[in-house]
Amino acid sequence: MLSLPLLCQGALAADSSGIKVEHLGTNNTLVRVEGDSRYLMIPVQEAYDDATVNVVVDGKLERTVYVRLAKSKVDYAVPFDLSPYKGKNVVLNIVTTQSRSTVREASEDACWSNFALADSISTANVEKYRPAYHHTPLYGWMNDPNGMFYKDGEWHLYYQWNPYGSKWQNMTWGHSSSSDLINWTSHPAAIEPNGLGSVFSGSSTIDTENSAGFGKDAVVAMYTSAGASQVQSLAWSTDNGETFNIYGGNPVLTLDSEARDPNMFWNPDTKLWTLVLAHALDHEMLIFTSPDMKEWTLQSSFGKGEGAQGGVWECPDLFELPVDGGQNKKWVLICNINPGGPFGGSSIQYFTGDFDGKNFKADTDASGKVPTKWLDYGKDNYALVSWSDAPQGRRTVIGWMSNWQYAAEVPSKQFRSANTLPRDMYLFTGDDGQIYAATEPSPEMLNLRDKLTLSKPNISVGKKATTLSLPDHNGGICEILMDIEAPKSGSVYITLGNKAGEEVVMTYSPDSATIAFDRRHSGIVDFSQDFPAVTTAPILKSGKMLSLRIFVDRSSIELFADGGRSTMTNLVFPTQPYSTLSINTSAGKAKVKNLKIYSIKTK
Repeated sequence: MLSLPLLCQGALAADSSGIKVEHLGTNNTLVRVEGDSRYLMIPVQEAYDDATVNVVVDGKLERTVYVRLAKSKVDYAVPFDLSPYKGKNVVLNIVTTQSRSTVREASEDACWSNFALADSISTANVEKYRPAYHHTPLYGWMNDPNGMFYKDGEWHLYYQWNPYGSKWQNMTWGHSSSSDLINWTSHPAAIEPNGLGSVFSGSSTIDTENSAGFGKDAVVAMYTSAGASQVQSLAWSTDNGETFNIYGGNPVLTLDSEARDPNMFWNPDTKLWTLVLAHALDHEMLIFTSPDMKEWTLQSSFGKGEGAQGGVWECPDLFELPVDGGQNKKWVLICNINPGGPFGGSSIQYFTGDFDGKNFKADTDASGKVPTKWLDYGKDNYALVSWSDAPQGRRTVIGWMSNWQYAAEVPSKQFRSANTLPRDMYLFTGDDGQIYAATEPSPEMLNLRDKLTLSKPNISVGKKATTLSLPDHNGGICEILMDIEAPKSGSVYITLGNKAGEEVVMTYSPDSATIAFDRRHSGIVDFSQDFPAVTTAPILKSGKMLSLRIFVDRSSIELFADGGRSTMTNLVFPTQPYSTLSINTSAGKAKVKNLKIYSIKTK
């Protein structure tokens, strides 16, 4: 949840005076800005291609942004902050791609009469599907979380952000912070595009010993500058990540091939910084070391021919965790991949193994091969990475809750995309002897609970469905917990439904040790052929007892089985909230124990 209202639909007291439009040709127009207003409201229509907007201040090019300017109608407006240029002459030199046959025809585009000035902007949410308790950008497009760190009681979350529209472009580090991982405060953009290109994903760390020379306890960020090529750059902050200074010696790392998403951490064993860099098109991760985060030495690579190879490798993370809560430890290498996920599009694979400070060696299975392991068996968890310097030795992670197959087409406009719930990761040994990673909701998520709206210690269910009511306020958002004992029942169906006949069916199949999630009839599904889907997760333990914890928000369902040993994250867009929970079997009887439903707090 953000601590501010959640929309930039338009301006308060917007005024078109102070705007002078001059058409220079069929695809070139000047917009002159006069006066001391705080914002210039830019009209957007998503159906069209980006226009190039060159911001000229006192005759000098200050920046270039790309905006889908409205042609036939205005979908929404986005603010351009004029406050840094107060007292200066501001001109937008705009080049559009929708050329017209005459200047007169070009001048009739909807955007030219809808530029406006405003001293404040409306941030009231009008989106039906904006989540009630997941982090979202205040407005605009969001994808990968990146640069996250914990310091002085605050969790800092940065993310790939387009401030000028709800589709991918103008990659900038947006910034939110939270003291509880639930309520998020939105901050101004942290790192913006510059002469080296857009600001792609990366990581942040706290330099406690001033090894980089930016100051003791400086927050140092490393990110990919994406221009004609992808290179790695540094920035640092001395105000706990509120503002960043760009390092003058950038880029600090260059290669002759595409590489991105640097993730760095201090290794106390080697007393060096370690960097994992995605060698995206080569389907591998590169490992570097450095004494100062500026000069990097390539030590090794990992991944060619290993694991899932169907898409580019992105957004790595590397860390050590205890196994089964004991003294034995293993390293985990997160490797996000797009496409090539188990159910199409983007997903998260990982490897467990050993790391000696230079080389990562993955664990093998009984046949001597490196197995492919997936962290989430839904379609909508990607670019998952962890917070650095998390308290109490925790490994707290968060992902982008969408899929590249349809992220730009989901039915929202003033914003696009949310993050998953924060989760804590741990390692466990499966019945097959393999070591697996689990993600369970972070303990702070218990504070989401409001009222216990239903509690049933023991229910016997059969082929005829037992139907119960979900909370009827706050759009049906809730948390559902249950234990299912199904020794002789065949499959057990857990269905969320509404009065429109829309439903999500989760199917627990004890004989095959799987749980499936069917959203083909969940609501609006026709915006992409890849959205209607059934996803299936393995149950990584023996027996016919399953514990479920399910979080329902306005446009997502996150399912955690057996303490997060199996997870599925899936978007849903019901035309009206789910209002019922039904449980039945394919044959015989099953017991549902400890069924509880909590409503969820919202501001």
